Amino acid sequence: MDPLFLLAIVTIAIVLVFDYTNGFHDAANIVATVIASRAMTPAQAVVIVGFFEFLGPLLGGTAVADTIGGFVRMDDVAPLLSLAILLCGLIGAIVWNLATWYFGIPSSSSHALVGGLIGAVVVSAGPDHVVWGFAELADGHLTGIVKVLAALVLSPLIGFWVGFAIHRLLNRLLMAANPAANARLRGLQFVTAAGLAFAHGANDAQKSMGILTLVLLLGGFIPSFAVPFWVMLACASAITLGILSGGWRIVRTLGFAIYRVRPIHALGSQLTSAGVIMAASLGGAPVSTTHVVATSIMGIGASERPRAVRWAKAKDIATTWMVTIPGAALVAIQAYALVNLFLGGKP
Repeated sequence: MDPLFLLAIVTIAIVLVFDYTNGFHDAANIVATVIASRAMTPAQAVVIVGFFEFLGPLLGGTAVADTIGGFVRMDDVAPLLSLAILLCGLIGAIVWNLATWYFGIPSSSSHALVGGLIGAVVVSAGPDHVVWGFAELADGHLTGIVKVLAALVLSPLIGFWVGFAIHRLLNRLLMAANPAANARLRGLQFVTAAGLAFAHGANDAQKSMGILTLVLLLGGFIPSFAVPFWVMLACASAITLGILSGGWRIVRTLGFAIYRVRPIHALGSQLTSAGVIMAASLGGAPVSTTHVVATSIMGIGASERPRAVRWAKAKDIATTWMVTIPGAALVAIQAYALVNLFLGGKP
């Protein structure tokens, strides 16, 4: 069998494994607040979230996929080497996702993917094969790594302040409400949780769509970078299966360890997260759902009772976010060293 074809098949499979672990790892981000506020049972949450998660990649466009597929430059790299590089970058992201899930830490799958790819590309092909985007920034254009990092850094800040403002607004609207209003707030979460699941699918699955399409392009299976429908369908299925499997270890962190979530907080967090993530998806900006959901909860807590927010836990999460890119990069570098050794130094 042709080595290039075989490596392409293996890499495609690994892309789908990463997509699955992305959904598995991020399941808690979508369902944590809806379960913590007792708006849904875990079974109800999984069914509703799974359905709308599947629709997100199919109906959410390909702007994020275009961004992810364009921040590494492999035109002058041998096809076999380029696929080996992508494979090692994905391994770095998958290992990091599973490690942080095991310890119940809500880290970013987006950070892990970016870190893994940067590490594998820099150590193998050189830093000039990463589209950093600094030159374009001087001209007022966001592209490459600058665009990716800008989205990943700004989205949690936006999530915090939008969550802060939405909670203040909801408090004003419900100032005269009695405790019976909690039932209506729980009912509304069937809509907002569905919206958050759709937005998550539209953003996160597109990252895998972009990498899988890049694999097809580098392998010579398609003439130009355009996401085929079967790629959308495959990535939608993989991330939905991951969501259905559920990373329940992280539910405790997002639903209980940052701030005590009640129905009004859950509704505000879901509105905030769905809005920020969907806006980013339409603009082609890959964001971290973990970032946005966690900081929206922090913003809501800060709006109501700042002292009740467990800032120490928030600090732990922030530290994990900071080390994710270099951590996944180091894992990818080790993976490349092993692949290089296995292939006799000629991947």
